[in-house]
Amino acid sequence: QVQLVESGGGLVQAGGSLRLSCAASGRTFSSRRYAVGWFRQAPGKERERVAAISWSGGTTYYADSVKARFTISRDNAKNTVYLQMTSLKPEDTAVYRCACGTTTMGPFDYWGQGTQVTVSS
Repeated sequence: QVQLVESGGGLVQAGGSLRLSCAASGRTFSSRRYAVGWFRQAPGKERERVAAISWSGGTTYYADSVKARFTISRDNAKNTVYLQMTSLKPEDTAVYRCACGTTTMGPFDYWGQGTQVTVSS
C-alpha cells in the first residue's frame, strides 16, 4: 500500500508562486519505482493531468496550460514529489491531487486527498 499526502496549497494573488509537495509512504512506492502525476479539478470541470514525472526523473509531462510555468521534480531519498507553480493565474484555481502509477501516463493506482489552490485576480 501507498499513502500520498499533499501540502503547500493556499491563497495567492495572480502572478504569484506556490510549491506543492506530495509525500509518499509505504515500501511499495519505492519498490515499484512509481511515477507520480499531479492532477487538478476545478468546480464544474473535468479533472486535468497537469504534470507527471517518472521514477528517475528522466521523463516528465506537462499539460499545455501549465508549460513554462510549472515544474515537477522529485527527491526519492525523501519519497517526495514537488510541483513548483509560478506566474499563477485565476484559472489555476482548483484542488490539486497527486497520484502514483507505473508510468507517467498511468494507470494511477494510489491517490492523495488533495490540497486547495486559490488564485485571486
